[in-house]
Amino acid sequence: MSTGDGAKPAWAASRGGYMATVAEAAGAAPEPLGRLDQTLLIFAGLMEGGKEDEETVRELGELTRLLNDDVEVTKKGEKSVTTVIDSDCVDTILCYLDMRQPDVVRAHAALCTSAYLKAAGEDGGKKLAEFFHDRVRRGTYDDYIVAFCVAATIFPIVPDLTSELFLSEGFLASLGPLMRRKWKSRKVETACLEMLNAACMNSACREAVQKYCTEWLEEIVDQDPDDAVKSMHTADPDMHLQEGSISMRRHSLQVQNLAAVVLAKLRAVPSTAATTGPEPRIQPATTSIEDLSKRFTRMLLDEEETEHVQPSIEGLAYASLQPKVKESLSKDSRTLKRLVKALDEAPPRSPMIYGALSIFANLTRYRPIETDEEKRIRQLKAYANAGGKVQVDPLNEDEHVTERCKRVFEAGLTPVLIKHSRSHSAASLALIISIIHALSTPPPLRGQLAQQGAVRLLIAAWAVSTETENQTKRAAAQALARILISTNPALVFGGTSPIPQGAAIRPLASILTPDPTADRRDLLPTFEALMALTNLASTDDDTRKSIIRTAWDDIEEQLFNPNSRVCTAAVELVCNLVQDPEQTLALFGDGSPKAINRVKVIVALADAEDAKTRSAAGGALASLTGFDEVVKAVVGLERGVGVVLGLCKDEREDLRHRGAVVVRNMVFAEGEVGKLARGKLVEGGAVEALMECAKGSKRREVVEVVVQAAEGLMGDGGK
Repeated sequence: MSTGDGAKPAWAASRGGYMATVAEAAGAAPEPLGRLDQTLLIFAGLMEGGKEDEETVRELGELTRLLNDDVEVTKKGEKSVTTVIDSDCVDTILCYLDMRQPDVVRAHAALCTSAYLKAAGEDGGKKLAEFFHDRVRRGTYDDYIVAFCVAATIFPIVPDLTSELFLSEGFLASLGPLMRRKWKSRKVETACLEMLNAACMNSACREAVQKYCTEWLEEIVDQDPDDAVKSMHTADPDMHLQEGSISMRRHSLQVQNLAAVVLAKLRAVPSTAATTGPEPRIQPATTSIEDLSKRFTRMLLDEEETEHVQPSIEGLAYASLQPKVKESLSKDSRTLKRLVKALDEAPPRSPMIYGALSIFANLTRYRPIETDEEKRIRQLKAYANAGGKVQVDPLNEDEHVTERCKRVFEAGLTPVLIKHSRSHSAASLALIISIIHALSTPPPLRGQLAQQGAVRLLIAAWAVSTETENQTKRAAAQALARILISTNPALVFGGTSPIPQGAAIRPLASILTPDPTADRRDLLPTFEALMALTNLASTDDDTRKSIIRTAWDDIEEQLFNPNSRVCTAAVELVCNLVQDPEQTLALFGDGSPKAINRVKVIVALADAEDAKTRSAAGGALASLTGFDEVVKAVVGLERGVGVVLGLCKDEREDLRHRGAVVVRNMVFAEGEVGKLARGKLVEGGAVEALMECAKGSKRREVVEVVVQAAEGLMGDGGK
């Protein structure tokens, strides 16, 4: 394919002779060209017409390389290549951003423009501004197209500079008459709307578009296709109408759709502009965000080719920020499946991927968990902003979000997320993880997420996310924790292509500690990580060893957590970890001051007010007291025996069972430790406690343990 028809473009003529001289000299010179001559030679080629796209792309790439190297080279004292790039050269680069150029050429021209602006600094900005103002001042359709295309492309590259051009006096006001001309130019209108679309990324520009462009944008979106025909008949009833003449008098469907996308961005993001005076009694009719959403949905469903659905997806990405749109979109299974299909077929790292992921992220996003104080402050702010009325949309409440998550999951999204996670950008991966994080909130979905490969995705995402991507890293770990709480580890980590079970430990351990970037501590990730590790610790000794080696210090710290649920979860994890005799001896049974203090903590927790904490600590003691050093430590505590016997007399049978096992272990300890333990137990009223335990217990296994413990005490003669 060619970038031209063989004729030299008008914008190339002014430097043609000089460039040709450089090219001829370069061809005759035996020594390598210097960087400045290379630059001039490249521009000589770029200013010629009739080239193949591949050659143009190659030349733009070479120029980009020279410009990227320029910053480092000039530090060594060499002259900058930008010194030979004058306004005509800048004109040459920028004209390759024209929408009428092939996409591959425009993409390389954008990279080249970015490199030039970085290398040229303030002078590059001046030349860019001169180009833009000159093209707009000329006012031909061709000039408008190029100026608008350049502005749309460079907005993300140099937003401050482009915003200044965009907000220059009279520019936005001039767009209304241009877009309302009787005879339409589809390319001018498309270029203009793409520029407005890009400008909406900047708050000041968005406010200006809201002020100067909303009226004619709505006119475009609401256009009646028959109006053009009617007006032409009115002007000349005998006119023979041709389809071409009619199409030139009305906005194309593509233009209407682009205008709808811009309006969606204006509607989705509330205006911050101050309003003064009373509101008019009669409000002008406006296109609501719900109406725009329906339009985007129709666009999406009517277009069979995925490559053409980008505008509808971009519009829905903004429209779906609104609660009503979220709810209606989630209930439309046909549209959800079409979105999943579009995401599945989208090329890697394309804007369509980010747009579609944004829609699903909006549909599944839960409101942040708030403390009572934060909730009160939010309600007060809402009350004040609403003029005395609290405005909390019930569609944002958790029960509605949960239902939306279920519908999104049923649309078959998870396998597509896993597919795109393999060739991700950091921004797309963050959205993928946020969606999986939300889908993992409803417990019924967790097992299915595991079956569809979410565990492997989350472990890999945690591993590749850097410390600067803290939120993505923590969200991946928390979603992993939720899935592992509700599923059997043997099923998750087994199968024909197993994931090493140990691979989940480091991610889980990373959220035991608070988020250092958060304003307040959220205990939910800590709690869920402890629960997941407890599940893993129930499997085998190798896993228990790995957990202790990786996370013991953080686990031990949670034993002192003032939140009873977190503390209980930590004790339950310890209870599972001490099933490994080797680790039990190392942590609790070596007779060291640290080990004795750990036993003291577990005994204290066995006397906690919270029944679940007592139960977990009692279970840990039931395992720990199988070792003589632990029995010795319990007996040595002032209230050690009393706490154990208190478990035997608890009103809950599972706690009485744990207490009886602990007593039996202590009674049958060997040597001097056993003798000391039996004596302390008798002195503390163990016989009476065991009798009370037996009378209140109905389960056979509890009574059997009590009888064994009592026989052991009696066999020692009550000493």
